[in-house]
Amino acid sequence: MELILIGAAAALIYLVVQSARHQKARATLLTERNQLLGRIKQLDDLASAQRREIQVLLDEAKVAAQRYVDQSNRLKTLQAQLERYQALADVEAEVEKLNDEIKSQKDLMLKTSRQRLEQAEARLSSALAEAERIVSSAHTKAEEIAGEAYGAAGRLKELTEAAAAIKNKIEGYGDSYIIPTYHLLDDLADEIGYTEAGQKLKAARELTKLMVRNGQAAVCDYAETNRRSTAIRFVTDAFNGKVDSILSRAKSDNHGTLEKEIRDSFALVNVNGASFRNARVTEAYLLARLEELRWAAIAQAIRDQEREEQRRLREQIREEEKARREYERAIKEAAKEEQNLRKAMEKAEAQVAASSEAQRAEFEAKLALLQEQLRQAEEKNQRALSMAQQTRTGHVYVISNIGSFGEDVFKIGMTRRLEPTDRIRELGDASVPFEFDVHAMIFSEDAPSLEKQLHRHFLRQQVNKVNPRKEFFRIGITDIKQELEVLGVQTQWSMAAQAREYRETLQIDQQIRENPVVAAEWTRHQIQFEEVSDETEAVVE
Repeated sequence: MELILIGAAAALIYLVVQSARHQKARATLLTERNQLLGRIKQLDDLASAQRREIQVLLDEAKVAAQRYVDQSNRLKTLQAQLERYQALADVEAEVEKLNDEIKSQKDLMLKTSRQRLEQAEARLSSALAEAERIVSSAHTKAEEIAGEAYGAAGRLKELTEAAAAIKNKIEGYGDSYIIPTYHLLDDLADEIGYTEAGQKLKAARELTKLMVRNGQAAVCDYAETNRRSTAIRFVTDAFNGKVDSILSRAKSDNHGTLEKEIRDSFALVNVNGASFRNARVTEAYLLARLEELRWAAIAQAIRDQEREEQRRLREQIREEEKARREYERAIKEAAKEEQNLRKAMEKAEAQVAASSEAQRAEFEAKLALLQEQLRQAEEKNQRALSMAQQTRTGHVYVISNIGSFGEDVFKIGMTRRLEPTDRIRELGDASVPFEFDVHAMIFSEDAPSLEKQLHRHFLRQQVNKVNPRKEFFRIGITDIKQELEVLGVQTQWSMAAQAREYRETLQIDQQIRENPVVAAEWTRHQIQFEEVSDETEAVVE
């Protein structure tokens, strides 16, 4: 019994010593891991700096090339001028000398730029290689300390990612990985344009090509050079083929999904490459290709923004032009009406002067009516002229369309039309199945500011959270009315939506379902209407 207790105590002491040794080894491993991660971050920063330096060198090369073009143009200009003075004996010598100087300067600038570019590429390549070496060393050190457990954990991570990738390929990506467009633009300055984003995309692509040329896109454990090169080329081509196909579908609204597809392709290619002595795409190359995707999506998002802005400006110009034509037409009509009324007044005044006492009362009443009509015509003319001169005068409208958008969805917009209801009719003509109901039409001396105040107050209630130009809000009509009262705006309100066409459509739908005779009659009526419409269009054409 004593021997058993002594053996148990010895085993316990041994386990305690081993546990302490493992804990110490684990702490050492974590410390070295943190140091290695810090070193890797430093190298990543160095690589980023080298990439920026390469971009600077490329820009300098472009400047040098442009300088060469400018000097060539100068040479052509001098040649054209010298043709007028053929009598000078040294014309050809001067031209030749100038040409030699330009060529010499061009060669020197190109040589210098090329040397600096090669040096920067070499430094970048060295930094990437050093980062790869440190990562590899970290893995080796971890395996030495933790043994097979570390390798098994890494293999488990790879297989887990591959399984998730296969699941995504089978079930699809859905909306799980959608990233809002504005996230792409958060880190960009407001003034960046599509051209600058395109240049960044081009630089990212150049970096991935450089990594392939320098053998930093993939690695393999084959000792034989030919077999290693073949395996590396296999996984690189497989990964690039998938990524290029994914990048061809890049849009501003699918960046998150495509990023997940690229990461899944990375996991699957590396799992398949394990059969070729662990041939695999490097993490650095994956990040480089993801950077390509990021700039492709940013460039597309900026281009979409610019297109939307251009569309809005064109719409605003069309609206302003329609308003201008309305004002001009109203001014001409009011002037013509004034002229006719003045002639009628002159005639009435003559009749009053020549009339008898019995007829005078009748002619004076007619003259008073004409004077009132003239006053109204002058006011109408003055109003049209005033609105034409004041570019911010207009109407802010609140409209709804229950049949198209449902209850409690309102559009708050602005128009400078002299007849604002014309704009409402245009909105309901072709873009939606039912006409709009007008709840409020507010005249304002500064309509754009009033519209902006309302939009900003109801910002969180926007129906479209992506495009701020859409002017639909999911709110109650009383909320809009209360906010306008807070702003000191008083107007007539129609609180209930008539929705005449929509409600009649519901009644017809019910009658068609319940009564076959009504269904047949309605169908016949619709067919006749289409035939008449076709005949009318044919006559117009």
